[in-house]
Amino acid sequence: METWRVIATALLAAAGLPLTLVVMAKVRDRTQSSGQVALGGVVTFTLLVVLGVLILTVLPGLASWVLVAGVGAAVSVMLLAS
Repeated sequence: METWRVIATALLAAAGLPLTLVVMAKVRDRTQSSGQVALGGVVTFTLLVVLGVLILTVLPGLASWVLVAGVGAAVSVMLLAS
């Protein structure tokens, strides 16, 4: 496995944890339902795991780095907006 794939996946995971928490907080603010909060967290976490596996295995370099940058940008915007 190439080193850049491992680094890209690690960066995705590092940005994914705050993303999951921010999504769960926003769902809590909008719905006040613990079931919806859990569902939002599970969906976000599952999406990040699938993206991580794709980055580790089949995605080309440019697509992988674009996804990592997109998730990082989304986390930055969400944290700055709240």
